[in-house]
Amino acid sequence: MGLPASSEVSARPAQGTAVDHYENFPVASWLCPPALRPAVAAIYHFARTADDIADEGDASAARRLADLADYREELRCCLAGADAPAPRWPAIFGLLSAAVRRHGLLGQLLHDLISAFEQDVRHTANGHRYADTAELLAYCRLSANPVGRLLLHLYGVRDAAALQHSDQICSALQLINFWQDISVDLPRNRCYLPADTLLRHGVRVADFDANNEHKSAEMAATVAELCADARSLMRQGAPLVHRVPGRAGWELRLVVQGGLRILDRIAAQGHRSWQTRVKLHKSDAPLLAWRALWM
Repeated sequence: MGLPASSEVSARPAQGTAVDHYENFPVASWLCPPALRPAVAAIYHFARTADDIADEGDASAARRLADLADYREELRCCLAGADAPAPRWPAIFGLLSAAVRRHGLLGQLLHDLISAFEQDVRHTANGHRYADTAELLAYCRLSANPVGRLLLHLYGVRDAAALQHSDQICSALQLINFWQDISVDLPRNRCYLPADTLLRHGVRVADFDANNEHKSAEMAATVAELCADARSLMRQGAPLVHRVPGRAGWELRLVVQGGLRILDRIAAQGHRSWQTRVKLHKSDAPLLAWRALWM
């Protein structure tokens, strides 16, 4: 599924966790206030490990769902203040318990993340296709938006407008990740292309094959429309960068600009991301810094 965002991770997981890859998630970087780094890292490792349960290895869907059920039960114990360490994931829930006690993290948001991973397992097993963008955004409300809300909670930013902007940024980042990863997801039977957009452009999921040049213009137009929607959503949420205090606000600027830069790179290859996955490079850093400065 992939967790959204666009800056590099500098925190390392506790030894023995399932976390060994980091995608684009701003965890405990040098821009994060030191007092909040343990909590930010705890949230990340919790979500990343659950994502690995749902996504990595060759376990059956039934086994993944059973493991996620165990993971949810250990979360319930953690939120209830259990004294004994979690039997299967002690490092993960040890860190999370400390963060919950110190910062009063909202348990429903953590449960929502697990629900998203469960949904992903079921959808992959059943070959589910999203009917429209509204259904896809409903998924983002579970898979992406809780992360932003948890981070805002840590920074003491909790008003309705800020939460709405956070949801817009996080959903946009999740969508950008989807359109960036089409060439990776489809071979794994993960499809996030909404059926109504495909129908509008006269293409099918089966058309999105790296070697298929038939209807390539229509496929590119499909991706272009999806990317344009993600860009619009990101811009709607961008005012949040002026609400998050201190260095974290600058990190958020880089997250926003990183997502937009991915969209630039998809556009530069003619929106043919079903053939090649784009990514950011070190050479993008000066441009991202410049754009962040001028937000």
